[in-house]
Amino acid sequence: MKTVLIPTDFSKNALHALQYAQELFKCERACFFVMHTYGEEVYGTYKTASKEDIERLKEEKRELSEKKLDELVNSVMGEPPNPLHNFETVASFDTLVDGVNDFVDQMNIDLVIMGTKGETSDHKTTFGSFTIEIFKYVKCPVLAIPEGFEYRQPKAILFPTDYMLPYKRRELKLLGDLAGKFKSKIHCLYITDFEELSPRQEDNKLFLEGTLTKPYLYFETAPVKNKAEIILEHIDKKEAGMLVMMNSRHSFFEDMLYRSTVDLLGLKIKIPFMVMQNLKR
Repeated sequence: MKTVLIPTDFSKNALHALQYAQELFKCERACFFVMHTYGEEVYGTYKTASKEDIERLKEEKRELSEKKLDELVNSVMGEPPNPLHNFETVASFDTLVDGVNDFVDQMNIDLVIMGTKGETSDHKTTFGSFTIEIFKYVKCPVLAIPEGFEYRQPKAILFPTDYMLPYKRRELKLLGDLAGKFKSKIHCLYITDFEELSPRQEDNKLFLEGTLTKPYLYFETAPVKNKAEIILEHIDKKEAGMLVMMNSRHSFFEDMLYRSTVDLLGLKIKIPFMVMQNLKR
């Protein structure tokens, strides 16, 4: 059974992510944990309040969160409900990133799925600050669903990589299982001006080939220029239904984050974006 965590702030974007998760695992046994964190709602309002007021507000927010979570789950279960799916609600007195990270550890979560804002939202980028924090620090794969994206099977998946990371088998298995059940093509894209790979890169590429055995796997290179633009071009060229990247210290993904090219991706990407982690679990 797949364990999937969907954080929610009860917005339309979060509901969209939950509905996407149900479609993605429609034919698989899955347990969906729907989480709302309310720590910032308490401290954000009562920073100078007494301990008694804080405790009273915590209890009020907990009860309200649990009620709204139950209503949300009841609204998406369907008639009749999918017999392969279980739903659990989690009201957590914590910040979003810490609450998600602790729960991922506690329940050994396979995947976090969350909604993102659209181009017309208040932020200039699809990926708000909370999404980027979860991308960077949560110890399991995170799948961000753009606002308004209509579910379709990802028949082509774009996977930009520099082959420098020692991939985690569990992370690749999740990708392989998803791609395998949809008979997807995975296009591994290496953005480089060099033709030859180092021994380390060759080993990691062989590990990819040996682990991703279910989907159709293709290896391609593209000359170095603006990385975000190259990725967007290949999304269109391959008609990709999902973008996948690895996150690790000093990785291609981190390089993009700190150079802000993720802003260009965030503004223009219209497909689900999965960030796989290379963090120890």
